[in-house]
Amino acid sequence: MIPILWKQGKKVKKILGISAFYHDSAAALIIDGKPISAAQEERFTRKKHDASFPSNAVSHVLSDAGLSISELDAVAFYDKPFIKFERLLETYHAFAPRGLKSFLSAMPVWIKEKLFMRKTIWTKLKTIEGNPLKKRPPLLFPEHHLSHAASAFYPSPFDESAILTIDGVGEWATTTICHGKKGSITKLREMPFPHSIGLLYSSFTAFCGFKVNSGEYKLMGLAPYGVPDSDEKNHFKELILTHLVEMKPDGSIFLNMQFFEFATGLTMFKSSRWQKLFGFPPRDPESEIHQSYMNLALALQEITEELVLCLAQTAKDITGSSSLVMAGGVALNCVANGRLLESGIFDKVWIQPAAGDAGGSLGAALAAHHIYFEQKRQPILREDTMLAIDNMACMDKMNGCLLGPGFSNKDIHKLKHRYEAVFTEFADSNFPDLCHHVANLISEDKIVGWFQGRMEWGPRALGNRSILGNPQNPDTQRKMNLKIKYREGFRPFAPSILAEHAQTFFKLNVPSPYMLLVAPVCEEKRCQEPDKYQQWDMYKRLYHVRSIIPAVTHVDYSARIQTVHKDFNPRYWQLIDAFYQLTGIPLVVNTSFNVRGEPIVCTPEDAYRCFMGTEMDYLIMENCIFAKKDQPAWNGEAPLHDKLDLD
Repeated sequence: MIPILWKQGKKVKKILGISAFYHDSAAALIIDGKPISAAQEERFTRKKHDASFPSNAVSHVLSDAGLSISELDAVAFYDKPFIKFERLLETYHAFAPRGLKSFLSAMPVWIKEKLFMRKTIWTKLKTIEGNPLKKRPPLLFPEHHLSHAASAFYPSPFDESAILTIDGVGEWATTTICHGKKGSITKLREMPFPHSIGLLYSSFTAFCGFKVNSGEYKLMGLAPYGVPDSDEKNHFKELILTHLVEMKPDGSIFLNMQFFEFATGLTMFKSSRWQKLFGFPPRDPESEIHQSYMNLALALQEITEELVLCLAQTAKDITGSSSLVMAGGVALNCVANGRLLESGIFDKVWIQPAAGDAGGSLGAALAAHHIYFEQKRQPILREDTMLAIDNMACMDKMNGCLLGPGFSNKDIHKLKHRYEAVFTEFADSNFPDLCHHVANLISEDKIVGWFQGRMEWGPRALGNRSILGNPQNPDTQRKMNLKIKYREGFRPFAPSILAEHAQTFFKLNVPSPYMLLVAPVCEEKRCQEPDKYQQWDMYKRLYHVRSIIPAVTHVDYSARIQTVHKDFNPRYWQLIDAFYQLTGIPLVVNTSFNVRGEPIVCTPEDAYRCFMGTEMDYLIMENCIFAKKDQPAWNGEAPLHDKLDLD
């Protein structure tokens, strides 16, 4: 990719954004206000949620554009370390003498490194440059939630919108409501630490036996196994709202910190108090999940959805806008997003695909461009992404979220020499034949790794680093969870559906290209629900056939949908269309190309190793097809699931 560096005789602004040192470190490069390249450090180091300085990601995004650090107009870091340090000191002081152990654990890192963030960043950037910097571009530190807000507003389709950011915590803020208009962002409301929707959700994530900052999406996936009308679920909801959190009509909350440890402790919650309140202990990781944990997850999910709706209504009331954009980790709660869209509070909603801290790197760069440099927003042109369902148009500046590294056939051919890999290669002109062949394999219930073009930016695989399966086979979900992903069997899979057929299968009338919306399966595609279905145990409900696409229909008859658009990702669209022509079903099962505990694959070698370390049947990289039965014995490394940490 060769970006435009001059425009109407003037140099355009080239800005590097960085997020690091908490979780999901990343780098993003924008040129003339447009995302050019972005990637998370974990994809290069193969360490999931890698928090270290994103040296590999920075090197990649600069190399991708042919730029050096000295040629940049600015470097922007995604938060203000000094204000974050102030929050830590004031919090420890407020809760003293509680938290002494946590204080003694945290302070050495701050005193040695984080307080000297400017020096740390320049040292790392000098190492990446390899030579003394010819010049130092300005180093900027926008606030954490401003970075989130900028990541949501500036790439969005809207000239003006309300902006809602919700996460764990930035410096002090845990939630903000802003108003974006042309090039400006004005903060209107802020909710301060420790009162945090994100940290509330993470506390329940930990109580239910999942890993904080990793397992929140598991809790969301577990919630539909709760029984909606059960006395226990309703009782849990009452307990939460009576003892743990006070909800205000505007969506703000007040946490009862007598039940939480995250402010000053090394854990999220006070175990003994929670056990006494709910009547059962925290779940041990990897242990059996009892119905009470499912009902508790559902109670919390319902509260979270209510809070998001209240905050959205407040944003609507104080901005008067008809459009909303969102970012922050809670914006990845696809079920809440679906309810928000269904509510009709806003006419249009757009969510930053990399809504978590990784996306803060992009937001920091965009904030620098539009606020520090006072650059005008450019109109969205036809070459930017254009999506449509039912004549509803939605354009954004995310380049389809395909902003990561891409690889050539030459890179793929190297596998032949390193691993003696065997493959069949199709000519570019025969790509339709390749799609027809792969569609046949999927229809025969083969599990296929699909590796094409540039890697996705953000946590979702969108058809370039994906594992695909047959949605019609009830056993696909079980096989992909237990034999391919090596993860918990209850977790659902997403459908990738041709955009033009989305409304035929799902109650969805807007684009969902980034897999950020949950919607119900249409009634006519469902199977009749048996008597006392909600009383069945977890796995009996899971393996019951609920629709004509059982592998992507969750236990509550919903699905987390990706609409695939021909102009947006033509190769992936062509494959799904070939499956549609063959089977009459315009969708496939799509999950990220990785196993549990591993980041999504980045390189052809990552993909081949994952393919050989799992029970995947075929691997397709660009125009090359690898059949498992044709590969030499995998002697070099143990299967991936034997050596990776659990997430």
